[in-house]
Amino acid sequence: MAGSGTGSVSEMTSAPTSAGLPRGQQVLAFVALTKPRIVELLLTTAIPTMFLAAQGLPSLKVVVAVLIGGTLAAGAANTFNSVYDRDIDALMERTDHRPAALGTISVRAGNIQGAVLSVGSAVTLFWLANLISAVLAIVAILLYVVGYTILLKRRTSQNIVWGGAAGCMPVLIAWSAVTGSLTWTPVLLFMIIFFWTPPHYWPLAMKYREDYERAGVPMLPVVKPVTTVTTNIVAYGVIMVLFSLALIPVAPMGWVYSIAAVVLGLLFMGQTVLLYRAARSQTGDVLPIAMRLFHGSITYLALLFLAIAIDPFVS
Repeated sequence: MAGSGTGSVSEMTSAPTSAGLPRGQQVLAFVALTKPRIVELLLTTAIPTMFLAAQGLPSLKVVVAVLIGGTLAAGAANTFNSVYDRDIDALMERTDHRPAALGTISVRAGNIQGAVLSVGSAVTLFWLANLISAVLAIVAILLYVVGYTILLKRRTSQNIVWGGAAGCMPVLIAWSAVTGSLTWTPVLLFMIIFFWTPPHYWPLAMKYREDYERAGVPMLPVVKPVTTVTTNIVAYGVIMVLFSLALIPVAPMGWVYSIAAVVLGLLFMGQTVLLYRAARSQTGDVLPIAMRLFHGSITYLALLFLAIAIDPFVS
């Protein structure tokens, strides 16, 4: 298994640092450290949550707070993750191009960026929203950096399950920014994303199984047979759909979300069962089906939260 996140230093010192890059490339390298595509996905859940919390349009001040504060928090967590995981990222084809893995961003520079973004997130949310949303942003960063990156990722096959909790925090931050409190509705939104994360990520881990094995990361597809992995995917998918349906009476939700939750849930479960059957039959390549589920899971979450955003206006 890979070390404590401090490996490959000798290799990185031979690579050009950010100081040796043109200004434009320096900026792009520091931005890449924040993993912008992941940040986009997090905001996809935060914005509809604000509409639901406000039962319409939230104030512009709160929207700005969540967009800026949430982006900074996610960028901070991803920056710390990129720096700490630079040794294993350098060993995997999917991640070996990342700035910290290449050594184009120094450890010191990366950690400074992470710290600055963390403080900026907390200050923005406290100033423009409230204390609870600022505290939740810091908790989200700590969950991802300490809980997932440092403690769990290299030690347990359930890493992505518990690490995924950090990715659920934007809905709590968004709800608390609008209302100043937390209720069962944002908790259910949290649980939907929590149980969505494993069936979303494990299909991708199946594709890059050799990458994770080479890096010593015990992702579930590395340490368990594909039949076990697909069984877990189905199980988590079922629980996720149940939580999405539980939101209907608890929120309560109108007909737009109710129809979307049922239809999207059936389609999602259909994809998980298809992958499960392919793994059980042991005929043909399951990876194309796994990747369809991976991409389909992104579509599922985006459309489900789009329905959450629309529902308050229609209802």
